[in-house]
Amino acid sequence: MKQLLSLLFSALLLQCFAQDYTCYPPPFLKSKSAWADSLMNEMSTSEKVGQLFMVAAYSNRDEAHAKQIDWLIENYHIGGLIFMQGGPVRQAHLTNRYQAKSVIPLLLAMDAEWGLAMRLDSTIRFPRQLSLGAANDENLSYAYGAEMARQLKELGVHVSFAPVVDVNNNPNNPVIGSRSFGESVNRVSLMGTAVMRGLQDNGVLANAKHFPGHGDTDQDSHKTLPTIGHDRDRLDTLELAPFKHLIKEGLGSMMVAHLNIPSMDSMTSTLSPKIINDILRKELAFDGLVFTDALNMKGVSAHYGPGEVDLMALKAGNDILLFPGDVPKAHQMILKAIQDGEYEEAKLDEHVRKILMTKAWSTQFVPDSIDVNGLTERLNNHKAIGMHQRMVEGSMTIVQNKGLLPLSPNQKTAVLSIGSKSMSQVFEDASELFGEADYYFLPKGASFPSINNVTANLNGYDVVVINLMGTSNSPSKKFGLAESYISMINEIKQNAKVLVNWYGNPYALKFMLGSETWDGLMVAYHDDHFTIETSAAMIWGGASALGTLPVGVGSSYPLGLGYPLIASHEFRRTVPEFLGIDSDDLTSIDSIVKAGIEAQAFPGCRVMAIKDGHIILDKSYGHLTYEEKQEVNQNTVYDLASITKIIASTASLMYFVDRGKISIEDELHQHLDLPDTSEHYHLKIKDMLSHHAQLKSWIPFYLETVDKGKLNPEIYQTYKSELFNQHVAEGIFMNKNYVDTIYQRIADSGLREKEGYKYSDLGYYYLKQIIEKYAEAPLQVFVDSIFYLPMELSSMGYHPLEKMGDENIAPTEYDMSFRHQLIRGYVHDPGAAMTNGIGGHAGVFSNAFDLAAMMQMFMNGGEYKGKRYLSKETVDLFNTAHFKNDDNRRGVGFDKPDPQDGVGPTCDQASPRSFGHSGFTGTLAWADPENGLVYVFLSNRVYPNADNRKLLEMNVRTDIQAILYEALEKAEKRQNALSVFPKWTPQP
Repeated sequence: MKQLLSLLFSALLLQCFAQDYTCYPPPFLKSKSAWADSLMNEMSTSEKVGQLFMVAAYSNRDEAHAKQIDWLIENYHIGGLIFMQGGPVRQAHLTNRYQAKSVIPLLLAMDAEWGLAMRLDSTIRFPRQLSLGAANDENLSYAYGAEMARQLKELGVHVSFAPVVDVNNNPNNPVIGSRSFGESVNRVSLMGTAVMRGLQDNGVLANAKHFPGHGDTDQDSHKTLPTIGHDRDRLDTLELAPFKHLIKEGLGSMMVAHLNIPSMDSMTSTLSPKIINDILRKELAFDGLVFTDALNMKGVSAHYGPGEVDLMALKAGNDILLFPGDVPKAHQMILKAIQDGEYEEAKLDEHVRKILMTKAWSTQFVPDSIDVNGLTERLNNHKAIGMHQRMVEGSMTIVQNKGLLPLSPNQKTAVLSIGSKSMSQVFEDASELFGEADYYFLPKGASFPSINNVTANLNGYDVVVINLMGTSNSPSKKFGLAESYISMINEIKQNAKVLVNWYGNPYALKFMLGSETWDGLMVAYHDDHFTIETSAAMIWGGASALGTLPVGVGSSYPLGLGYPLIASHEFRRTVPEFLGIDSDDLTSIDSIVKAGIEAQAFPGCRVMAIKDGHIILDKSYGHLTYEEKQEVNQNTVYDLASITKIIASTASLMYFVDRGKISIEDELHQHLDLPDTSEHYHLKIKDMLSHHAQLKSWIPFYLETVDKGKLNPEIYQTYKSELFNQHVAEGIFMNKNYVDTIYQRIADSGLREKEGYKYSDLGYYYLKQIIEKYAEAPLQVFVDSIFYLPMELSSMGYHPLEKMGDENIAPTEYDMSFRHQLIRGYVHDPGAAMTNGIGGHAGVFSNAFDLAAMMQMFMNGGEYKGKRYLSKETVDLFNTAHFKNDDNRRGVGFDKPDPQDGVGPTCDQASPRSFGHSGFTGTLAWADPENGLVYVFLSNRVYPNADNRKLLEMNVRTDIQAILYEALEKAEKRQNALSVFPKWTPQP
């Protein structure tokens, strides 16, 4: 029997495909029907008729309106509501009120094509569907549908009147336009299906509109009845094609437009049994829920009265009567038609049962009562922000780029914004984070003298960026584009390179006469805050523009045109969701840090994580001291301790390897004047950098300069002089000649008997001498000039007090054995302090951002912001463990993960290619090229006592790192699930 059923099901599938019918039923048909059948047996005819009506409800109206809805629910048993304008919290309160009043759950819908902001305040306004058409990415469209499902469910909404799958092939269409995915049947079909699936896979019924296709009209059905004069063959291959595609993929509901289509029927489409029953239901085999378009629209209401149009729409085969003009009258007329035998109650039962089945399916995904506490925050969370960012960058379209983008910082640049003063300021604020420019503004309708004055002021610039803002979606208004501004642009073009950013409908390109001569032209589709901000970053390489034109505009701008620009700027501030990372997966980092602070493992810290150049985590915690007088912030500078080894010494040595001055195989005597009797004579640079040179770990040089707790006056004094010029700490200056004693102590320390790995600072004293020999400058001057200043790392370097006051510098230890003071702004390491604060192994201070930038440069193979500082070959050479067989995990200068699980400076998930360094003061900087991850943790765990080892014992740094990797792994799984657009699998 099972085998027979299987064969019958297979045969049914083959028949479906052969006859071009849908094989995937609407989702609600898979729900159990017992509830619906039980209700049907109990309902009166009047109650059944009530289920047909979906009434408009507003949350921005008064109590009288709410009472009117109450009255319709109580007296006419209406089946659903379409929520219109208002606010999310107000709507949620009304939803709870109306659902509590209705005996049968109400089916709630919203017309939110470009997000809840299409109807509600205090919510994110997503780009219109034309932007998704420009992005042409099924995964992005699916993700957008899923995000909208999440938000709609938060509000208790069951049906989304989206996607619009009209093929907009008429540039003069006044009602569809940017609501469509474009003029390509393929794009509309694929993007529409993706949005539909994103909605329905996540529990919200999708609705394809406006059947049979509203794209090729030049009239608005809200105001009149548009006519589509094409024959049936043309309609089948173009207008109907997307609807067929969505039906095959399991579309849940359809909205029928108010159209006059003579080749299909002489009757208005919404009221046509031939179009709805014969074509949609039978020919196209659509089993989903059929909605009318709003019955108060002039396309039908101008020709038929309230009640009459509702009855006609029901007879035509519609399931739900949307936006009825007069419920009592329509209810009465439908009841009378049934009583008079004009309309069969059996047909009414078919419609009502389908409505109840939809309710049975959809209500399982939303709570019985909406939680209004924190609702706005949940709607506008990081998932929503990340989705907005992805949609904007995915859609922004560069249609012309004559080598201008991204802009070079070496060009004298002006920015002229036209149309919106507030958005002009947004552009300026965002642009200043990436490049320098002078800014000008012109309002809409500026006078010719004003235009001429600004044009004259723009003479002398190399590049002029022109933002055309405050646009319109109306073809009759030329989309808000003024001829005077086009003339002005062409005049400016005579003396400078011109980049024009158009924030509106791409059909406006046909009005941009002379645009073929412009050096750059970008279409951004919208002029909302985030789109403006993103475009400002994009022109400097700080954001991507990945879109292609979803419509063709003349021969110069064909469908599909676009020159993708990938972001080249190193760091971009975004939300984790932009990369598919769930912010919730990072929240446990807060708990780890809080526990560390409460245990007094450290008074405060800074944590940063950068994934593929995107800052996904950037947080300050706690205070600079346990006295809690000053909070840690983004400007807080920490003593990096041994991280100095890689960002100063190792970086410098790589620089000289690139220039052939040294080799890591060189021996010490090849670069320094050592007696051949010295045990250090043959030490290799590679061995010292890898802590494999048999050097002793360290020498407490300061002990011999202290007598019974007091500093030796022959070695130290309280003021600086020519002889006492080694600044050890506040009010402590060391005799410069004692530096020679330090080096002699190192030379006399000999070698350890045992070969193999032993962490040692001593080699870095020698390495500092080698660097200064070839730099012909002190170490601090060299690294400033070669790395820190060119890379614009303003907080990084030795001697931070020369750059800033101590208020932004985290203190380290109360040094009671040497300097007898709180160390703040002076290097914590005693040996580095005794060499004027400048050690090869310690002494560099930095904030988290600048340290992350240095690590990013290493991870990029020596390149940062388009400038090469080191060769990739040399970085790779140094990022190699040369002594793995001797249980030495270290690279050349860089620390590496330990191959033994649970041992070493990193969590277990760090890849073998990763590298970095930790610091005694409580710091860690790590880069993982394999995962595109830079991680920085800065703390002053040695405050007030360096014996405090709780940071290490609690594994704070590695536990945080593990959470980052776990979040990336989860994100990768989610992305892999979407990497091939998920296809619905039919169930037998």
